[in-house]
Amino acid sequence: MYIQFWRWHFEDENEKLDENSSSKLSVELEGGKGQQVGGNERLYRYGCFALTGVCFILLLTVILLSLKLGSQACPVEHCPQQISQNRHCGYQQCAKGWLPHGKSCYFLSTLRLSWADSQKNCSSGGGSLAVVSSQGVQHFLTRSGNLTYWIGLRKTATEWNWVNNTQLQQNYWSGSTIRSNCAYLNSEAPGEKNWETASCHALNYFICQLEL
Repeated sequence: MYIQFWRWHFEDENEKLDENSSSKLSVELEGGKGQQVGGNERLYRYGCFALTGVCFILLLTVILLSLKLGSQACPVEHCPQQISQNRHCGYQQCAKGWLPHGKSCYFLSTLRLSWADSQKNCSSGGGSLAVVSSQGVQHFLTRSGNLTYWIGLRKTATEWNWVNNTQLQQNYWSGSTIRSNCAYLNSEAPGEKNWETASCHALNYFICQLEL
């Protein structure tokens, strides 16, 4: 009798201890889970705030760049690629295919025309055949090409004049200028003496000039 009662009593006490241990463990687990969820929520909030801040900064940057470009550029319909119109839209740069030097842009043609047609081609874009106004321009044009090019120099009566109606001062003739009335630059010759003359009807490459 006593032994059986003691066994029941001991088993009841063990069951209570197990229940208490299980309840305590469950509470501890629930508490740890709550702390973990709370930490994840804080990290999520911080991430949202940071992402919102980055998006705001990017949006502000795009707006500022748009305003800056809008103040410098012309409407697309008023700004075609021709360099002659670029300068009227506030651009101070040469169009694609043109070479900058000083306050002018130069274009070396890839087709051959007569002197008059070459001048007409250049003037249609707002420029003219190149005027060699200094030694710097002379050497720049010589270095830039590897062919023979019409320049804006032509003889009227007995005088050589540029297409801008100025009289020839400094020259770079390689020989006699008597036989023909139009001048071209031979970029394969030394820059000090590489001007030659040819019939104005001859076909030649040419150099256009457009002042900025």
